Amino acid sequence: MCTAAAFQNQDFYFGRNLDLDYSYHEEITITPRNYPFRFRYAETLSQHYAMIGMAYVADDYPLYYEATNEAGLSMAGLNFPGNADYKSFREGMDNIASFELIPWILGQCATILRAKELLSRLNPVSLAFSEALPPASLHWIISGRDGSITVESVKEGLKVYDNPIGLLTNNPPFDYHMTNLSNYMALSANPPINNFCHNLTLEPYCRGMGAMGLPGDLSSASRFVKAAFTLLNSRCGTSEAENVSQFFHILKSVEQQRGCVDIGDGLYEVTIYSCCCNADKGIYYYTTYDNSQITAVDMNKEHLDGRDLISYPVLWEQNILWQN
Repeated sequence: MCTAAAFQNQDFYFGRNLDLDYSYHEEITITPRNYPFRFRYAETLSQHYAMIGMAYVADDYPLYYEATNEAGLSMAGLNFPGNADYKSFREGMDNIASFELIPWILGQCATILRAKELLSRLNPVSLAFSEALPPASLHWIISGRDGSITVESVKEGLKVYDNPIGLLTNNPPFDYHMTNLSNYMALSANPPINNFCHNLTLEPYCRGMGAMGLPGDLSSASRFVKAAFTLLNSRCGTSEAENVSQFFHILKSVEQQRGCVDIGDGLYEVTIYSCCCNADKGIYYYTTYDNSQITAVDMNKEHLDGRDLISYPVLWEQNILWQN
């Protein structure tokens, strides 16, 4: 399962936790402007916005988990099993497979408004990238300075929701998560007020009691509430380091530790990596489960007018700074 979020201070930031029990040996991948994005049904994008993100590169094609383009628009796909429903080919529509959707949107769109225009013609088709890589059951969050939206292809059709929080987890569908927040509207970052009984003298006995009842389990519904509370109450300084640090702290509030989500056969779902991209500057930061040091890749230090993918291997092993 996963959690993705958008955060705006001086600059705009976007990132996610990838929670799984395995890795495809993904890499930080930069797609330059002239790399030919070929789609199964749609026309090839020979020229497009450059983008950076985490991807599994198969047959020289970047299968992006999440990415940010040079215009500052970001997008991530999150697990949505049992609800995602892809369609058959339809004439007169843009027939795009799930593995093509991130480059199709980010290659052409600089704003949420433009993304909505493209989505109005979208027909998400059920196509596998290859025999070894069947269609992943996903829903998506798209975020930019002009807002965020959630995109879900379900049995009833394609649904595009305005996402006022800039947050997405997994099942159930997005409209449930927004309704569920009403169950927690009494929570606060401030000390609680005695509404229990005015005839009793009740006072807080420690800090943080205004948020008593905030979920702490790792279900997607609880992670949505916990991450929303953390994100919406987040405060930080103005420097790049402070913003990046704060974003990772938001993600860590819902990270998964090995052993807490047992899926059987000795396997556990963990937060394989966490990432934070400064969408204004095109800098991609990440940590991994075993390497808590923040590592960065700057897309603007690369030749963005090229045709070839640029990939950097993930630094998986812990890097400890010894002071003596």
